[in-house]
Amino acid sequence: MWRVWKLYDPLRAMVAQGVFLFALAAMIHLILLSTVQYKWLDGMSQEQYKAAISAAKK
Repeated sequence: MWRVWKLYDPLRAMVAQGVFLFALAAMIHLILLSTVQYKWLDGMSQEQYKAAISAAKK
C-alpha cells in the first residue's frame, strides 16, 4: 500500500475525493428535487400533492 502513496499525493487524493463526494451529493439532491414525490420546496398543499402523485402513477 505504501507504493500507492508514493505515486499519489495524499492531500491531493483527499481533496479530489471531497470534491467528488460533494458533487455526488449535489447531484442526488437535484435529482430528488426534480421528482414530484420529493419536491419539498414548492410548498404544495396535501391535496395538490395527492393529485400529483395519482397523476404520476397513471
